[in-house]
Amino acid sequence: MDEYGMTIGLGVLMGLLARAYMLRSDYRQYPGYPHGYVTHLSLGFIAAALGSVALPAIAEKEFAAVTFLALAGQQFREVRNMERESLAALEAAELVPRGHDYIEGIARVFEARNYLVILTALAASSANYITGRPLLSIFVGIILTLLSGVLMRGKVIGNIAGVKAGRLSFKGALLLVDEIDIMNIGLPGMREKVLNDGLGVVIHPKDDNARATLHNMGQRQAIAHVATTILGTKKDVDTPEFTPMVRKNIDTGAIALFCVPAEKDIDSLVAAVERVPVLESAWRAPLKTKAGRIAAD
Repeated sequence: MDEYGMTIGLGVLMGLLARAYMLRSDYRQYPGYPHGYVTHLSLGFIAAALGSVALPAIAEKEFAAVTFLALAGQQFREVRNMERESLAALEAAELVPRGHDYIEGIARVFEARNYLVILTALAASSANYITGRPLLSIFVGIILTLLSGVLMRGKVIGNIAGVKAGRLSFKGALLLVDEIDIMNIGLPGMREKVLNDGLGVVIHPKDDNARATLHNMGQRQAIAHVATTILGTKKDVDTPEFTPMVRKNIDTGAIALFCVPAEKDIDSLVAAVERVPVLESAWRAPLKTKAGRIAAD
């Protein structure tokens, strides 16, 4: 223990700091205070401990100890299941649900973060074990922590599409955002309310990959959820006319978002939509195939 105490301690410390750095509560308000933080920091400590003892175990030829990494992989897969079940249980209370695809994406991220913690702890402990320089170990841990933050940043809608303000109008009882049909609203009073308080944006995909991604229903539901989470919504359980909707132009591939936000600010809505994450399960890449490239020409 005296020989490897510093090595293991530095690995655990840097791994735990990396997990704390990646643990953020933003507009999604998840994980929530306090139980979510306790749960994920505890799992982060376990992941950091596993990563930091791997090299000393190999050095002492305790190869059986390394097999705990395989067991950890199984446990962290259970983390994904735990997050999926927790978020799915909250869906019934959401006026604008996240959708199953968004929930699955969040669950995968929480699982992946534990593997990044193991990698950070392993790198920090290895640096100290090889060089005997704690400051170098801390430096390596900080670099891996920052790199982990970069790796966890996926694409957002603004990377794959242009988002512009749309004009709300009615063709009879049919609500439109620019030229894209949204829904029928029968009551004249509701139509007036929608025109006065509603907002719309049109999202134009930059290529066929983006168009296929935006046509995914899970991705569209994520756009509606994020927009109304940030700007609020006037929708209630008995006002279906205020339900945020995302519909597509079947000819151009553009999609339109309609919502009645609590805060009517078109610039904020455009910015919110641009920052919606591109879901891993929704991403499509037809241009990577020969047939897709021929069809796009």
